[in-house]
Amino acid sequence: MKIKIITILIAFGFASVNLFSQVSKVGTTAAAFLEIGPGSVATAMGGAFVSVANDATALYWNPSGIADFTNNEVTIFHANWIASTNFDYAALVVPLGEAGNIGFSFTSFSMADEMVRTVAQPEGTGEFYSAGDIAVGLSYAKKLTDRFSIGFTAKYVQETIWHESASAVAIDAGTIFRTDLFNGLTIGASISNFGTQMKLNGSDIRTFARVDPTLLGSNNQVPYNVELDSWDLPLLFQIGISTNIIKNDDYRFLVAVDALHPNNNYESMNIGGQFSFREFLFIRAGFRNLFLVDSEGGLTLGVGVNSKLLFTDDFVSFDYAYRNFGRLDNVHTLSVDIKF
Repeated sequence: MKIKIITILIAFGFASVNLFSQVSKVGTTAAAFLEIGPGSVATAMGGAFVSVANDATALYWNPSGIADFTNNEVTIFHANWIASTNFDYAALVVPLGEAGNIGFSFTSFSMADEMVRTVAQPEGTGEFYSAGDIAVGLSYAKKLTDRFSIGFTAKYVQETIWHESASAVAIDAGTIFRTDLFNGLTIGASISNFGTQMKLNGSDIRTFARVDPTLLGSNNQVPYNVELDSWDLPLLFQIGISTNIIKNDDYRFLVAVDALHPNNNYESMNIGGQFSFREFLFIRAGFRNLFLVDSEGGLTLGVGVNSKLLFTDDFVSFDYAYRNFGRLDNVHTLSVDIKF
């Protein structure tokens, strides 16, 4: 019976890559920064992490992953993103024993201030504007059995540009099922960013116009607000599998495959692998967006080390990842993860 269930889930995940999609709907959702996955481990593995989810970035990839944690864990992640922007992520997981585990996460996407330019003043008006996005999340996960875990994240999302801002609330949900097949085959699934729409509001949308320009002496300072549309969040459903192809006291080789079904693009797949030596040195590689039409880049690489802190039983990991973006700037990321 277990094998039948696993076969059905895997078949559904891989079949979803070719379902639906005559129109990609690219650029039809708000809060695009929510589509940037944090963590150098997950990044180096090509984003194939929904069934792995074994560090604090699980709060993003699959919140049910933190249900197995027995120690406090904190992760800090930074990426110099495309077009001189910055992406930062921090997460904390706190075990509560039989009650389950909780997590807190903070995401920031930012840029340097830019000059305000107009048609009349193309060299700048003397003013500067800024733009940035944040997301704050609270997560909870619990093991329902020794094999099956569930998790949820509630988050607040905000986007800001100069004097305008938009906000939304959303939830993520995920499950992980562990088996005894093939050195611990694991199945994971998650749905992300199920929430309210976003609509910009602020003083920048207030302007003035003339009621009737054909009439001499008509008032040209009648105030009005520009009506802006509301936009959905980037909803994403993922299902994935992972297992250890090799597993002994010295070496371990983990492979993972995820199938993705977003609401703003075609279906695609991520694949990744991680080779570890005595759980100290890690070498990773992956490929993102397999079968995605008009994708840029895809190759990911990374390394990491894991070591016990001096005079303590705590562990710290340092991880680096490289992500190829084709004709765009390649991205380099760094993560620090501490278990205490």
